[in-house]
Amino acid sequence: MFSRLTRLQTLGVCALPVVGLIGAAVFAPLPFSVAQPGTTADVLGTFRGSQVITISGAPVRRTTGQLRMTTIEATSPDTRVSLGHVIDGWFASDRAVMPRDAVYPSGDDVKEIEQHNAEQMRQSQDAATQAALGYLGLDKDKDIKVSLKLADVGGPSAGLLFSLGIIDKLRGDGNGGDLSGGRTVAGTGTISPDGTVGPVGGVSLKTQAARRDGATVFLVPRAECAEARAELPEGLRLIPVTTLKGAVGALTALNKGGRVPSC
Repeated sequence: MFSRLTRLQTLGVCALPVVGLIGAAVFAPLPFSVAQPGTTADVLGTFRGSQVITISGAPVRRTTGQLRMTTIEATSPDTRVSLGHVIDGWFASDRAVMPRDAVYPSGDDVKEIEQHNAEQMRQSQDAATQAALGYLGLDKDKDIKVSLKLADVGGPSAGLLFSLGIIDKLRGDGNGGDLSGGRTVAGTGTISPDGTVGPVGGVSLKTQAARRDGATVFLVPRAECAEARAELPEGLRLIPVTTLKGAVGALTALNKGGRVPSC
């Protein structure tokens, strides 16, 4: 039989590797990124010194209110995210832990990621222009030129707001008013050339960024209503959308005091 002292010594020796494993797990890098609310930008105005939407070949309306696209900011792909960071992110309302592949699907090389995001943004801008002009019945009008510029912002999630901005500048709500109704409207969502709105990532963080920057209305892809509600800031109204036509219709109804879709 072991003496009491011997048993305690044995337990102490055995505990050392366990403590070491726990410590290694806490500080070992994990395949996650930690994200937080990012920049927002009014697509009807300027961003970092440049006009976001420039249109030539057609009369452009003067607009009031704002249509703000939203972003998240995530740790870079070469940042070591440990279990401690993950646990902290799970319990924080202003941060979210996301699989690194969901944030950086193109890999870990920073330059390749920047190129991938820039290409996604270019494709999103092209689709947004096609969708907006198609909605207005101007898709075959070769005289109208649309230029979209959003410095240092990548990815496809501004597509919906780009399309709404183009429509607002060219036509407004169709009754002489602005789509925003003079409000600060924010939102997120990809757009396809036929006007279909697609889901994006980090919606709960984008709602926080929107409210921080003065938005009272947030357009969200319908499939992501539950995520948007999870950390919804007080004073921000969610409007679910599935198409560009539906988004325009919802904003027009909101301005007229009509029935507006809800999450």
